[in-house]
Amino acid sequence: QVQLVESGGGLVQAGGSLRLSCAASGRAFYSYAMGWFRQAPGKERDFVAAISYTGGSTYYADSVKGRFTISRDNVKNMVYLQMNSLKPEDTAVYYCAAARSYAKGSVYEYWGQGTQVTVSS
Repeated sequence: QVQLVESGGGLVQAGGSLRLSCAASGRAFYSYAMGWFRQAPGKERDFVAAISYTGGSTYYADSVKGRFTISRDNVKNMVYLQMNSLKPEDTAVYYCAAARSYAKGSVYEYWGQGTQVTVSS
């Protein structure tokens, strides 16, 4: 089992940057693919980015490609989401999640509690 705790959210102006962190505890963190998702008020939760077990492969939602970067540190059991050129439409609660498979459409088994990101115009 994996426990996930996000941090780093906050209020930022459009065009600014934020770095989200996700601390993982539990066994075999390196055996999980990791992802970031977000949920805006009144909307469904959407996929943002995913990273493979060793960090050697990533993929992103089209809406964040070129602006966001996902990374991981398997020594520290951490996952990060660097968000640049933020837009008001990026405002959402951001969630870190863990999956046993890196394949697109995988079921994410473990979720954090979320961290709020608000981008002002």
